[in-house]
Amino acid sequence: MIDTTLIINFIRDLFSLQTRLPLLFTSFYFWAFFALVFAGIALFGSKVLLRNTFLMFCGLFFYFKTSGFFVLVLIFAILLNYLCAKAITVARTERGGKVRLIIGLVVNILLLCYFKYSYFVIDVINSLLGIQLQVVDVFAEIGNVIAGNTRFDVGKIVLPVGISFFTFQNISYIVEVYRRKVQPISSLLNYGFFVSFFPSLMSGPIIRADEFIPQIYKPYFLTKKQFGIAVFWILNGLIKKIILSDYLAVNFVDRIFENPTMFSGFENLMGLFGYSLQIYADFSGYTDIATGVAMLMGFYLPVNFNSPYKAVNAGQFWKRWHISLSRWLQNYLYIPLGGNRNATFGSYCIMITISIIAMLLAGNIYVSAAIALVVTVSLLFVRFQRERRQKIITNLNMMNTMLLGGLWHGASWNFIIWGGLNGIGMLVYKFWRNRNIYVKSLLLTVAAALAGVWLRYSGYPIAKIAFVWLAVLWCGTFVKLIYNITKLAIGSSEPHGKVLTWLSTAWAVLQTFVFITFTRLFFRSGSNLDPSEANSQAWATAKNMVGQIGGVWHFDVIPNMLWGYRNVFIIFVIGMILHWLPEHFKRRYRLWFAQMPVWTIAVVVVFTVFVLYQFITADLQKFIYFQF
Repeated sequence: MIDTTLIINFIRDLFSLQTRLPLLFTSFYFWAFFALVFAGIALFGSKVLLRNTFLMFCGLFFYFKTSGFFVLVLIFAILLNYLCAKAITVARTERGGKVRLIIGLVVNILLLCYFKYSYFVIDVINSLLGIQLQVVDVFAEIGNVIAGNTRFDVGKIVLPVGISFFTFQNISYIVEVYRRKVQPISSLLNYGFFVSFFPSLMSGPIIRADEFIPQIYKPYFLTKKQFGIAVFWILNGLIKKIILSDYLAVNFVDRIFENPTMFSGFENLMGLFGYSLQIYADFSGYTDIATGVAMLMGFYLPVNFNSPYKAVNAGQFWKRWHISLSRWLQNYLYIPLGGNRNATFGSYCIMITISIIAMLLAGNIYVSAAIALVVTVSLLFVRFQRERRQKIITNLNMMNTMLLGGLWHGASWNFIIWGGLNGIGMLVYKFWRNRNIYVKSLLLTVAAALAGVWLRYSGYPIAKIAFVWLAVLWCGTFVKLIYNITKLAIGSSEPHGKVLTWLSTAWAVLQTFVFITFTRLFFRSGSNLDPSEANSQAWATAKNMVGQIGGVWHFDVIPNMLWGYRNVFIIFVIGMILHWLPEHFKRRYRLWFAQMPVWTIAVVVVFTVFVLYQFITADLQKFIYFQF
């Protein structure tokens, strides 16, 4: 006999705000919620406006379950940008449309900055003026006035989940309407659905209006093959999240980052590599699940990841990682700043502003002087090097884009370093690719020698890391140099030539992976922190990890450490092998899965869920990019 009390309690829990039961993709409550949504789509699928209205309210409810009363912020953003697009369309003059666009952009950016950068701005003001301003949550204060009590905490600003993603989506919409690339959505209900589409609401992908809006007017349609591929993406994402990401985080990575000084240099280094796989599996796992869920509802999300750890340089990495953000930054930041054509006022303004902020946050006169010197030299080159001005301007706009991309992730010194390092990596590669093997060998010899001298006379851990890495790079380049000089006969045969090409590509992939992993040191140490303490705490974590990695290693304890964490390393190796499999092979087994009979797919789903259940931790781990 069915216990009606249990059913009533379950429905009450599902539809009430309970922070202990968020609608995460990895929770049973989400799939119960999605079952109801899927049933609604089956009912309303042929009635487009009714279906979209239903999905809009589902999206708002989904956000309410995750973020509570911050759903009001989402509703405000929907109304603001819907009306802004309408106002731009009916403007009688180009200037009138531009003014309305600017107003919309300013309100969107101010809303994002209030929630995300208030602590950052207050820190800068306090450092600049020597005062002690405190952050106050204005919205909480208003809520307390309305409620007539002190229900909300006014002393701390909480970041609404996904605000960066839906703000960027709204900005792209009103910009594309202004550029006449898309027609404004006529119905508020349809626009509300476009913004609140729950699979991509929390962590993207950032949906472009011209790619998604045409889909909202099409009736529901799902073939057997599409169903199979959708289920594959969901299972693939769950495996990434629960088996790869969460297991590595709970059993190894989080322990290292919480207290780096308790672990050896080798453990800290392995923690960094583990985090590189963890964040990829976490974020791409979310995207895979979102893609599959959206596909089951008849919609298609843009590709957000393309095996990023197969990249052979930093620039290619950003064409494979978080592709929707990279495209957004290119279309709405890099190109408006001038791109590879010219430098605008915004180019110089952003460069100088970020430099001043970095100098204030650095808290070190030598670091501040170095930043000032780099900026001054760059500006002088732009002014006087006329024959190289175009290339310098391109690099300036690219660096500005990467720095702002770092700040998009978080308002702390560590995120500025992370964005800057990625920008430097792209600039170094642009310089490096045009040098021949002899110049490369000479430059690496000089760089490794200088790093060795630095290490000899300073003893800094970072100097040791730099020396070891440059020495390894020098060895690889030296092998290429010897081969190039001797013209070995083995290189003349086609099979061996292919092998050498493959080895060269593998070497470039490994170098890029190591570089990206090192930059993640600053990314991870600045994440999951109270904004009021982010700068000092993040810097301390990064400094401690560098100290351990660049300190004295006791190689005799490494075998015991590897054995003690054998399950972690086995999963890490399997995860990297799967990631590096050829794309055509992955496509083949996706199609093979999609073409299986439905009953076979059902059996695979049940078996996979059973296996995943064995890996689920006591507390569900939120997706990393929820904090952005």
